[in-house]
Amino acid sequence: MSGDVHVRICEHLGGRFPGVTRRNVYVRSRKAGERVLMGLRKLYDRLHLKVNEAKTAVASVYGRKFLGFRFWVAPGGEIKRAVAVKAIHTFKKRIRQITRRACGRSLNEVSEGLRRYMPGWKAYFHLAQTPKKFRELDEWLRHRLRALQLKHWRRGTTMYRELRKMGASQVQAATVAANARRWWNNSRLELNRLMPVSYVDRIEVPRLS
Repeated sequence: MSGDVHVRICEHLGGRFPGVTRRNVYVRSRKAGERVLMGLRKLYDRLHLKVNEAKTAVASVYGRKFLGFRFWVAPGGEIKRAVAVKAIHTFKKRIRQITRRACGRSLNEVSEGLRRYMPGWKAYFHLAQTPKKFRELDEWLRHRLRALQLKHWRRGTTMYRELRKMGASQVQAATVAANARRWWNNSRLELNRLMPVSYVDRIEVPRLS
């Protein structure tokens, strides 16, 4: 059983407890989970505590999250920790805000914003055993930064000139410049080679992996 049991401490008890407490209880079977949950309800009722039924359930451990984490089964049946899907969505939403193409900031300024946010997120979720997911998020972020750089250059002629300064061949620069308005698609093509991981590292963008 995995139950997010939310309780409110009644004032007359005088207890110094947080207003909302979350608990996950893990047992071997659904039947055992239902039995334990029934017992907890009786216990909380005697203590005059209120259970938030909307966030309380008997469910598979793989369908629940706790403090931003979830469990997953690795090859060989080993149970490991991962970042919950909702936490990933929240992370990507925040990164989109920092790297939005309409902000008019330079890559160095965007990198500064990323340095203020990402280290704390990484430190909180450092117990997650999902190196592949972190690598994917790093790649996604680099993709956004390349697209942002193209957006800053705007015109095909500017893209061509700047890419040539970066060492691109005439063919490479012309290929990117020919699709000047397709920033997201362009950032998947030649720009992967022209702005590799080392380029992003030079502007001190944090990594998760």
